[in-house]
Amino acid sequence: MINIVDKAKEDRIPPILRLGFRPFFFLAASYAVFTVSVWVWLFTSGHTSPLNVPPVWWHAHEMLFGVAMAVVAGFLLTAVQTWTGVKGTSGFRLALIVGFWLLARVLFWTDTSLVVIAIVDAAFLVVSGWEVGYRVVITKKWRNLFFIPMLLVAVLANLASYATIKGMPPFPASVLWEAMIWWFMMLISIMGGRVIPFFTAKRFQLQTPTPIWWLDVCAIFPLLLLAIISFFPMVPHAFEMTLLLVAGIAQLVRLYRWQGLKTFSEPLVWSLHVFYLALPVGLISKALLLGNTWGSHTLLHMFAMGTLAGVVLAMITRVTMGHTGREIYKGPSFQLAYISLIVATLVRVIGPIVWPEHLLLSVGIAAIGWGMAFTLFVIIFGPMLWKARLDGHPG
Repeated sequence: MINIVDKAKEDRIPPILRLGFRPFFFLAASYAVFTVSVWVWLFTSGHTSPLNVPPVWWHAHEMLFGVAMAVVAGFLLTAVQTWTGVKGTSGFRLALIVGFWLLARVLFWTDTSLVVIAIVDAAFLVVSGWEVGYRVVITKKWRNLFFIPMLLVAVLANLASYATIKGMPPFPASVLWEAMIWWFMMLISIMGGRVIPFFTAKRFQLQTPTPIWWLDVCAIFPLLLLAIISFFPMVPHAFEMTLLLVAGIAQLVRLYRWQGLKTFSEPLVWSLHVFYLALPVGLISKALLLGNTWGSHTLLHMFAMGTLAGVVLAMITRVTMGHTGREIYKGPSFQLAYISLIVATLVRVIGPIVWPEHLLLSVGIAAIGWGMAFTLFVIIFGPMLWKARLDGHPG
């Protein structure tokens, strides 16, 4: 039971700062539209970049550490309240975390030292991790403590990404981006295994499948190894292919057991299954195209757009409905956004592999689909995030 001492005091907090999901989901979706729009403009026009970092670096960094990490922070700062029964971060403390995130994004457009930007960006993750970890530790909910070492890895990776601009680490930024994609795939695999079968069974009155530990290990552990070997280019292709195939097949079996084939009458559920499907499809496809450098690299967008952005979009719509006091399955239709992102992902992945000479066209079409999906979230769900819960409860 969440103990809120002074409800009157809570009601004085602006709704957008009453729980972590509110500002971070809104900002992440808005920033997703902004960053891709700017990147496509720079990529296709050839204009001189006004950024103080390389445009390609900024694009990859901000997709991962800007957009996706904002959603991770918003989710964790919200979910920890449910896990522990301790009131979540709100008000000034939440505004401080949001401020760190915002400031880091803005400073890229100034001549501020990269050291300063890196420190501000790291502070966002460190303070977020503290807010989550503190609540887990004092309530001894040790099952959820694994998020803390994962966030620590993210902090170190983020700091290393800034160092790559100066050529300091013995690896390029591209290696770090690939490793972080595997980091996000691990996070989605762990959380997806918790929530997707549960949401599915609850919505359709099905029996939740019992997790099979060895199947989960086969699905997730190779992702950790893939992240590690990203830094070792001399690893034999046969070993990498084995990891990709083992993880891909295990993920496919795992997803099938979650009974997604019974969900097509409910967009809030089938979207989770369809976007998660991009993970095993991407793993198996990457294994088959491992000898094709261009195709293998392009397939990273299957994970980044299909799995990461897709599961994010499906989850933030659901969380927004539930945590603003609305009936989850009686909200506005959002199928167009899901379909737009699915089409955008397929165009961005298949187009450059099959028709590499039309890369700019594929990127442009994918950007339109991406922009439409996240713009619809901002328009439809954004107002919910700025208003108090319908049921009058805090949060």
